[in-house]
Amino acid sequence: MTKPVVAIVGRPNVGKSTIFNRIVGERIAIVEDIPGVTRDRIYSQGEWLDTEFQVIDTGGIEIGDEPLLVQMRAQAELAIKESDVIIFMVNGREGITNADQEVAKLLFRSKKPVVLAVNKIDNVEMQQQLYEFYSLGMGEPFGISGSHGLGLGDLLDEVKSHFPDQEEEVYDPDTIRIALIGRPNVGKSSLVNGMVGEDRVIVSDIAGTTRDAIDTPFTKDDQDYVVIDTAGMRKRGKVYETTEKYSVLRALKAIERADVVLVVLNAEEGIIEQDKKIAGYAHEAGRAILFVVNKWDAVPGKDDKTMQNFERKIREEFLFLTYAPVLFLSALTRQRMQHLLPLVNKVAENHTLRVATHVLNDMVMDAVVMNPTPTDKGKRLKINYVTQVAVGPPTFVFFVNEPELMHFSYQRFLENRLRATFDLEGTPVKIIARKKND
Repeated sequence: MTKPVVAIVGRPNVGKSTIFNRIVGERIAIVEDIPGVTRDRIYSQGEWLDTEFQVIDTGGIEIGDEPLLVQMRAQAELAIKESDVIIFMVNGREGITNADQEVAKLLFRSKKPVVLAVNKIDNVEMQQQLYEFYSLGMGEPFGISGSHGLGLGDLLDEVKSHFPDQEEEVYDPDTIRIALIGRPNVGKSSLVNGMVGEDRVIVSDIAGTTRDAIDTPFTKDDQDYVVIDTAGMRKRGKVYETTEKYSVLRALKAIERADVVLVVLNAEEGIIEQDKKIAGYAHEAGRAILFVVNKWDAVPGKDDKTMQNFERKIREEFLFLTYAPVLFLSALTRQRMQHLLPLVNKVAENHTLRVATHVLNDMVMDAVVMNPTPTDKGKRLKINYVTQVAVGPPTFVFFVNEPELMHFSYQRFLENRLRATFDLEGTPVKIIARKKND
């Protein structure tokens, strides 16, 4: 199911990033008491009353001709366009400003549900300052305090009441859903046509030809697939260009719906920083992942070491994706295209791997004998029992005496043992340490 999207919108310096961090539970957005610090849209996941949703933290909206403010207005308009519900934030200490009124006009035109959040209402005595904000015509204002976390429950209750009914997935559960992500002009549309075996998607050398996420269902060797092709994700600072208005958020939606994510790299151009950011979205979402190095036919002067060197470079740059296999191909000439779907099938199967509990515990006992559990201040980590609680990705709960003794390095060791024992190529693995009695 597609998650609802909530955009936090308002003029600069009303506390949007602080509220964003409160909702998602992390300090992702930059928080600084200087107008305009948030320069770009930032996306993350929120949850309220068992409902998950996407959150967009926008740069402030200010009416003016300065390049930064024009860009911030543009990105906020894009976030409004993509959202299901808008949180309109104002500053309760400053009262209504001309900029707030201009933002209100912009939101009226959006025809989207708007929830008015009056920030910096830090105590009960300040509640009387809410009445002024009824004049914005946005309904009941909700007094909140980002610095103290007050009033967020009521605010999110109201936001949730405006969520649209979530659409059920229309594809059969056995269908493998594949998302293609990558920066523009890496050949994603050509890859879709290569997998399907016919020209279903427009292919162009012009970067940004694919504007939306497009579903392409097909069947191969009795296996049903659907390919979700996405607009290329460009680096920061270019998100305002017309050809890619909503590409990042739509790519995130595609990842959310996928079982397997193909991180498509351009063999001619090599690896850039943006490729790592794009791959990071898929890794954080827990999807099965494989690298597709496209346009391999166009690499000049190849020898028997070229492919090996390129793969080593991938491993160096994508340290968090050591589990993802790499396939070199050319969608244009169909070179090695025959290996792509079998590899997709394999990582999809590994992504849903289930391990019998007794086999799992035997493996862990052997691992502990090989490398004893760590100690801290005289206490030793004791693993009492292990069980698998989920697939997609495989998720294992280790019941232990003290979860804080499960150091990151030992958790990595256990993951490596799991990978050495079971075929988990192409899928992330989640390890959760819980106290024995939980």
